[in-house]
Amino acid sequence: MCREWIFGRCQKRILNHSCVKSPAGPVEKSQSDRTGFTLIELLVVIAIIALLLAIFVPVLQNVREQGQRAVCLSNLRQLTTAWIVYADEHDSSLLWGISTGSSRWSIGEPPHVHEIFRVGWATGRKGRSLTEGTLWPYLGDIDVYRCPGGRAGHVFTYVIVAAANASDVEGTLSTETNTRPTDPGKRIGKTVLKLTKLTDIVSPGAAQRAVFIDEGQMSNFCFYVNYLYPMWNGISPPPIHHSDGVTLSMADGHAEYWKWKGRETVEGLPRTTTTIGDGRLFYEKTEEDYEPQTEDGLYDLQRLQRAVWGRLGYPSEQNK
Repeated sequence: MCREWIFGRCQKRILNHSCVKSPAGPVEKSQSDRTGFTLIELLVVIAIIALLLAIFVPVLQNVREQGQRAVCLSNLRQLTTAWIVYADEHDSSLLWGISTGSSRWSIGEPPHVHEIFRVGWATGRKGRSLTEGTLWPYLGDIDVYRCPGGRAGHVFTYVIVAAANASDVEGTLSTETNTRPTDPGKRIGKTVLKLTKLTDIVSPGAAQRAVFIDEGQMSNFCFYVNYLYPMWNGISPPPIHHSDGVTLSMADGHAEYWKWKGRETVEGLPRTTTTIGDGRLFYEKTEEDYEPQTEDGLYDLQRLQRAVWGRLGYPSEQNK
């Protein structure tokens, strides 16, 4: 009886994880009684977390970029559709392509983004500058003017290329004294270099002539691309935006994403960051023209020159 009672008591103590006497001393506590991690276990957990972050962070960043790019392409399509409708309602005449330009420069016709936009970006006058722009009646949405991945604080990032009734560029004018936005551009065969009317777009067709381009930041006037020279103009370096590429729209209303082919297109031009306006906005620029030194770099430049002007204004191996 006594033995059974003692044996039962010992069994109960063992089940309750109490210590049991043995020749070697008390029995160690069971695994379930331990608290916390050992150093090795902690390092293993940290390594697993680091591995998961290394895998998923780039994926999430890529998903975010894809989403921003989709919105950007949609904005470009809406802007270009408004640009086409304006021309249809004005006897094929294209709106003045200069951004933030004074209306007096275009004989009473305001640009698609008014001058107030440039002088009032930090003073709460953004809305008024858009509503006084030419395209506002066709859009009515301030978000359409800006890529969601653009520089912080920049309220518009899309500009019209020089050839779409914007800037006068050497070699593209019909006369040496051509200074008015409404004057026609030079015609070479069926190609009109500087477009002033929608009907000017014949060869190449509208699907191959660029209109808007996303610079990722506000621009002073337009996207300026040389016609006579195989070099990037210092005031308009190639936009490095969506995963080392650029988004732009064509005159038929569709938009495209181009991945720059040349490494020097992305890294070759010396760029600096400065402040504009009241010093609270950052703006990227380059001070000098740049001539591509590689075949891929030249391909990127000439691809955009052809989209802007319809052709190259200098001899090229690809023209032979």
